[in-house]
Amino acid sequence: MPSPGPLVIAHRGACGYLPEHTLAAKALAHGMGADFIEQDVVLTRDGVPIVLHDIFLDSTTDVARQFPGRARPDGHYHAVDFSLEEVRRLHVHERRGSGGEAVYPQRFPTAVDLFRVPTLGEELDLIAGLDHSRGRRTGLYVELKSPNRHRAAGLDLPAAVLAVLAEKGYADRPGQVFLQCFDDATLRLLRDMLATPLPLVQLIADPAWGEDSAVDFDYLRTAQGLDEVATYADAIGPWLSHIYLGQAADGSARIDPLVQRARERGLAVHPYTFRRDDLPAGIGDFDTLLDLFIGELAVDGLFTDFPDLVLDYLARRARRY
Repeated sequence: MPSPGPLVIAHRGACGYLPEHTLAAKALAHGMGADFIEQDVVLTRDGVPIVLHDIFLDSTTDVARQFPGRARPDGHYHAVDFSLEEVRRLHVHERRGSGGEAVYPQRFPTAVDLFRVPTLGEELDLIAGLDHSRGRRTGLYVELKSPNRHRAAGLDLPAAVLAVLAEKGYADRPGQVFLQCFDDATLRLLRDMLATPLPLVQLIADPAWGEDSAVDFDYLRTAQGLDEVATYADAIGPWLSHIYLGQAADGSARIDPLVQRARERGLAVHPYTFRRDDLPAGIGDFDTLLDLFIGELAVDGLFTDFPDLVLDYLARRARRY
């Protein structure tokens, strides 16, 4: 059963506790009761969808140790340069910065590399198996990462993802699967040419991030931009800092009207990312952040590294009201 209130989407699994996108992190998120579990998908050189947030392998695996000298001139080890057999040799660890330091020091120890990179098919088998054994119906929230970079390498990411979803029986479950992407052209392709019945989510980035898309993300947040989004997508996935703009001089929260604009156009709003250990400026604790987005703004869903904390908040809130 869905949690009361907004959809609780486990961002890269329960990655506040276990390394992101590992099967262990997904199993923990399932056990916590997340409504949806996110899968970021990239392709190997031989076209197999794997679950990995970055298009690079550097930050979360031991690829430099396993394959020294395979980095591109940009210094990165691109996932698309490695076969599935090679990716299976890698060990996954907690995310590290460019200097080897833990990005989130209080999370799982970075020196421990017990985990592997799963394929999308393997992860869907895990979730379906847990749904069977636990009597649940957990949703999938699949992101297509950098489809244009894949296309430049001669690989068709949307087709590969849809093929795995069809193989595993998820391609025709619009109540159980979302497809998300930063690239509007890819979402239009999924809706029009590939005719997927699955709901589509337009992710909205900060332009400074350099996402793999020609879309104007600032424009997408305007009334006119959202009018366009509503012609091909069912929801938007904005960065939470597109909505919460910091504190006003009197200490109150400054809020952008993006949620209201989207709702007026029939678009659901699923902001990202809610982290206990990375709070926005002016927010004193995690409950205060949730009070704002759930209690005041009533968003339709949210991505969190800590699904247990959001579910606990929702249970406490339900008891109060």
